[in-house]
Amino acid sequence: MRTTQSLSIALALVVGGCVYTLVAQQPAAPPQPMSFFITSVGMGDGANLKGLAGADAHCQMLATAAGRGTATWRAYLSTQGPGAVNARDRIGKGPWYAHGGVRRVAQSVEELHGDTLEQARLGNALGKAISLTEKGERVNGVGDMPNQHDMLTGAQPDGRAYTDGMDHTCNNWTSNNTGTAQLGHSDKQGGNNGSWNSSHPSRGCSQPNLVSTGGAGLFYCFAAN
Repeated sequence: MRTTQSLSIALALVVGGCVYTLVAQQPAAPPQPMSFFITSVGMGDGANLKGLAGADAHCQMLATAAGRGTATWRAYLSTQGPGAVNARDRIGKGPWYAHGGVRRVAQSVEELHGDTLEQARLGNALGKAISLTEKGERVNGVGDMPNQHDMLTGAQPDGRAYTDGMDHTCNNWTSNNTGTAQLGHSDKQGGNNGSWNSSHPSRGCSQPNLVSTGGAGLFYCFAAN
């Protein structure tokens, strides 16, 4: 008898003149380590995150508490001016998986940002059901009270920094007063622009300013290794 190797094994049974096919599937792939999450809490001082270093440290602290401290975590944030940093360049190459390890956010930086027409058409997997915190909890979005879907990013839709003369990063994440921050929507809904990373600017940089448009000073964290 000849055997062949395949993803599944089919057995044909004849019962009462009828043929039934039984398919034995291979076991599902084991869950992957969490490599993406939304901060379950902000840093409490509006958009003053103590710069990129402070935001990264916050990601690392939350990941460690969730049992993923062995990875190197980076906040998805751009900066502006001399030495500007693109958010997309900080987060590694992917793939990234949400809490639980079975839901893949994106395979690559290019897929995450829709760099090609086909990637843009398909989009990434982010949204309310997958954009979870490090605790595996959903973030309030459109229709919830309070709405907290505004994510600090400071980025353009392609994940790169702004190059105009306006402040899109609350003075490179050091201001809780003057300036504005570009925000994305974690649930990809609301405001006639459901961009996950570049939906609209904040009203200001203070905690009340962030809350007033549907935020809480939360941001995305990615494992860069």
